[in-house]
Amino acid sequence: MSLQNVKAFVFDVFGTVVDWRGGIAREAAPFLQRYGATGLKPEAFADAWRSRYVPAMRKIISGERSFVRLDVLHRENLVDLLPEFGINPEAVPSEALDELNLAWHRLDPWPDSIAGLQRLKARHIIAPLSNGNIRLMVDMAKRAGLPWDAILGAEIAQIYKPDPQAYLRTADVLMLKPEEVCLVAAHNDDLAAARKCGLRTAFVSRPYERGPGQSVDLEAESDWDVVANDMNELADAVGA
Repeated sequence: MSLQNVKAFVFDVFGTVVDWRGGIAREAAPFLQRYGATGLKPEAFADAWRSRYVPAMRKIISGERSFVRLDVLHRENLVDLLPEFGINPEAVPSEALDELNLAWHRLDPWPDSIAGLQRLKARHIIAPLSNGNIRLMVDMAKRAGLPWDAILGAEIAQIYKPDPQAYLRTADVLMLKPEEVCLVAAHNDDLAAARKCGLRTAFVSRPYERGPGQSVDLEAESDWDVVANDMNELADAVGA
């Protein structure tokens, strides 16, 4: 299906644009050694930390809790997680917890991400539509060289995906109709929520996002407007 009327591409970031698992494991490894969690795989720590992501946001989407930035949720989840890995959080200096929490600001892009984004940026607005907060996205972009035109998503909307307002508020801020905005994501559920709000959709495959044993989002599960193997293939598909 043609995307000729699309004026902005907005992106899920964690897993679609950047490798969260590899980055968190890299920075967790020395932390785990320092605090006595030897013999444990840092990838397992990354997976366990990430597994708390959706449940924490769900409390905000449901109205059980007022909106807080993702940095706050990540920090709370980290403290809750440590005992599972044999670490007493009270024995870890607050500064060390804060520093590890900033690992989410220092994630590396997938090898094709920057080139593909630059191609799309030449003729379209590009921005994250992420659950990450603004400072997190800015720090990540400056370190990794992600060429965003704006930083949009949950903190702008004051609600997390997949709540409809996360998508609709992003389009509104750009002064665009929902159908003039295309969400790019490696997650079928994110794309399904965006489609219900009238956005166009592009699936980019990231079969190693969750490691070699990944069992979900290995392929497109619906007739998304574009299905691509990487960002450059997406840019090819839309004539960028």
